[in-house]
Amino acid sequence: MADRGASALSLPEDWPAHPDPILALNRMGSFDWDLDAGLFHMDAQALEVFDLLPGEWDGRPESLALRVPPPEAARLDAVIAQAIKDGSENYGAYFRIRCRDGTPRWTHTQGYIRRGESGRPRRVVGIVRDATQELADSAARSLRAAQDEAFRQQTNIVQVISAALAHARSVRDVIDVLKDTHGIRHLGAASLVMGLVEAGRIRLVAEGPAGSFVPGTRVTRIDEPYPMSEVVRTLVPRFIESPEEFSRGYPILWPHLTDLHITSAAYLPLIAQARPIGAMGLLYSDRRGFSTEERAVLVALGSSIAQSLQRAMLYEQEKDVAQGLQQAMLPRTIPSVRGADIAVRYRSAALGRDIGGDWYDLIPLPGGRVGAVIGDVQGHDTHAAAVMGQLRIVLRAYAAEGHTPATVMARASVFLHELDTDRFATCLYAEADLSTGVVQVVRAGHIDPMIRYANGTCRRIPVEGGLPLGLSAEFGGLEYPVSTIELDPGNTLLLCTDGLVEQPGADLDDGLRGLAALIADGPDDVRAIADRLIQMAEDRAGDDDVALLLLRRRAPEAPRAGGRLQQHVAPGDPEALIHARHMIRAAVRAWGARDRADEIELVADELITNALMHTEGSAIVTLRALAGSERRLRIEVEDSSSALPRRREAGEDGVSGRGLLLVDQLTDVWGVEARGGGKAVWCEFRVQ
Repeated sequence: MADRGASALSLPEDWPAHPDPILALNRMGSFDWDLDAGLFHMDAQALEVFDLLPGEWDGRPESLALRVPPPEAARLDAVIAQAIKDGSENYGAYFRIRCRDGTPRWTHTQGYIRRGESGRPRRVVGIVRDATQELADSAARSLRAAQDEAFRQQTNIVQVISAALAHARSVRDVIDVLKDTHGIRHLGAASLVMGLVEAGRIRLVAEGPAGSFVPGTRVTRIDEPYPMSEVVRTLVPRFIESPEEFSRGYPILWPHLTDLHITSAAYLPLIAQARPIGAMGLLYSDRRGFSTEERAVLVALGSSIAQSLQRAMLYEQEKDVAQGLQQAMLPRTIPSVRGADIAVRYRSAALGRDIGGDWYDLIPLPGGRVGAVIGDVQGHDTHAAAVMGQLRIVLRAYAAEGHTPATVMARASVFLHELDTDRFATCLYAEADLSTGVVQVVRAGHIDPMIRYANGTCRRIPVEGGLPLGLSAEFGGLEYPVSTIELDPGNTLLLCTDGLVEQPGADLDDGLRGLAALIADGPDDVRAIADRLIQMAEDRAGDDDVALLLLRRRAPEAPRAGGRLQQHVAPGDPEALIHARHMIRAAVRAWGARDRADEIELVADELITNALMHTEGSAIVTLRALAGSERRLRIEVEDSSSALPRRREAGEDGVSGRGLLLVDQLTDVWGVEARGGGKAVWCEFRVQ
């Protein structure tokens, strides 16, 4: 054991090794600087670091000026002086030397300051080494880190842009996202251009900063020598890495871009479903060239933009189709109505093809009356719009036949129930007599009407109502109460669908109060009010469509002698017939129609007689004095028979069959109108 232990402890004679060989193995040299003597000793490895031969070194620090440039020497002296001043024991610094062939070399030194008993520095002992490779490796690591960070930033920007593009609903939205301060400019681009492929051409939809438009490039052919045309043709991105390459490749385009100081550009094809839908160009003014990673990021960005553009284009196409269908179902024109100002508006829902069944209608009726309709079929799709179109037509037909408002609504409900659909509809029908201002209102599950008074105030008018159309027929509740309201001259009746007042999470009553306040503060003109209300709906960008109808009763014209008289004549009641004849005779003379009194009395007597003889029911005689550019007197005789009068040959006795011939010869105009289950025969006379 002792022998084995002694053998284990036997060591080489040169152990421990002198530090010089250890330093040399690490390509380090040592120095010893005697501050008192002013001598600077360096070993052979240190001389090699400074690129000095032994015979070239005289041991004096000043002689290092041969290798250490003055700026570097001053910086190194400052580091050592600061360490001595601070009382530090050591220091370290990187500095450059100039080799004998003139090339620079990075060098690193570390020194240990030895002081005397008084603390005064006496010697500096340390090492020097070649740091060129070390700093090169460090610079490469820093460059790679910077490139990685830039790549991460670009990737993050692509992710942010892609997230924002997911909400784009139109081509304009896509462009706005790309031009946003958080968008493309964070990729370093100074300018953006974009074009869409349409019918074999590229139409520019976005261009760079003001003044960068190139004449003749608003619409270009795909075969023209432009970079966007090239990438659309080849489906391959085009990266232009220098102004020289740009001017050489596109001599027609380049002269127009010189003022923008473009140094490089990236043109990307926008491809969706394996076909080009457009192209995008990013122009840079502060870079040359694109790394592999940057090219990959830009290609990924182009793919994301292409998908968003395709969604936006399909959305716009669907919206156009939906709006076209909706508009086709609505009345093409609104008739002018004597004595009233009318305004109608419609706004489609904010979601693509999700249109609704909102509608409005205005129905001229006999006797200066007019029917105003507003309604909303359940659902937001093309089926709702189709049902709306059918319902609007039948409701118009029932009103034109002369049915009462309650009957119009009940019959429309039965019609909707009998359709092969599961939809119901809310509706409000208002029949206004503009000569008297009396408005009869029937409501089927719809929101109440509103009136804006001539003094500017506005309020909701609560009216009784029944079940929505379709549901009332299904549940046997076809009774629709009729409410009567007065519409004075200058007052405006407003009918709208719930899309104008309803908002998610908000109370309907609050919405109606807000609408009333907005109308009260608005202009007097009905068209201006309608524009203001529909603009509010646009600004709110709701997901429900909006229909709106406003009817303002105008002040009557200068009063004239005349009015409206009515007499009920029952069959077998000679007194009633005598009273009707006396009423007509007196009214004709009082209204200044003496010149035609005999004609008027004869025709009226003929119409009343025909109604009593051929319908076996009573007759209602109405006499009106109509004001206008020319004065007219109108007679209406209403009965309960739907059979239309017809001309017949006069009988052998020469009496029967001449009634309609007399009416046709003596009146200026005459006709027949449906009135519910019966009819009204009317005629008019021009009077002085």
